[in-house]
Amino acid sequence: MKGDTRIPGKEKVTLEDLIRKDGVTQRVISMFQTHIYGYYQEKGRIFPWRDTDNPYCILVSEIMLQQTQTERVIQKYNEFTTLFPDFPSLARAPLQKVLEVWHGLGYNKRAKALKKTAEIVTIRYNGVLPSNTKVLQTFPGIGKATAGAISAFAFHNPVSFIETNIRTVFIYFFFQGETSIKDKDILPLVEKTLDTTNPREWYYALTDYGVMLKKSDNTLNKRSFHYQKQPPFKGSNRQIRGTVLKVLLGTPYTESELTRELTRILHCSSERVMGVLDQLEKEGFITRKGCVIRIS
Repeated sequence: MKGDTRIPGKEKVTLEDLIRKDGVTQRVISMFQTHIYGYYQEKGRIFPWRDTDNPYCILVSEIMLQQTQTERVIQKYNEFTTLFPDFPSLARAPLQKVLEVWHGLGYNKRAKALKKTAEIVTIRYNGVLPSNTKVLQTFPGIGKATAGAISAFAFHNPVSFIETNIRTVFIYFFFQGETSIKDKDILPLVEKTLDTTNPREWYYALTDYGVMLKKSDNTLNKRSFHYQKQPPFKGSNRQIRGTVLKVLLGTPYTESELTRELTRILHCSSERVMGVLDQLEKEGFITRKGCVIRIS
């Protein structure tokens, strides 16, 4: 249920009708905000990272949420921020320990990027995360959307940004019947409709509304010009990478032992395994010393 979008006093006219007829007027913006906030007040989701504006905690949550569903993130977020409560503690932690805690979230590059960011913030910024989105984008693993989210959620800055759930809301209301919709056409609407007095709550409200829309219609984001179908995990290099790190978290292996173990588990060629090992070494995840391979 997307909520009642009918206009009070004009029960046959919906907000979608009004947007289609009048465009983005001040009246439409006000009604749009009221509708989104109305849903949020009634059905807004509760997460531990929404109870804080600590920049470190917001950064951790946003990196975790980049490609992982919220239900899986909750437990890992609590565990991660308990073991590594601030930038210095994460900066000091061995990569192996960080990957152990991260295990289960996937996309291990994010964990390595997060640790690297903690090192940079600790050394170069005296443990204080910058609030400027341009500066935030200079850190590993932080793009425009993540930088915008951190700036809004941690620093309450009225910045404009787009992520998948926000995109869904604007496609649904403002691009009815259209396809191949570009973010550059959505962004001005995000800026016009932004609640500049409370950007943090506004973006939480938009996000939750977008989640609800996607549950009721999973085709909305396919109308985006930027939509890409997620490739299968099974048999992918990503699966091999994840398995390599999972195996090595237990103990170091000789290269021949590791290759045999992975080809047995994954039913792939030794050539593919060797290629993945070379890539992981280049990225700094693993080190080779003699014939022994271990987590860096």
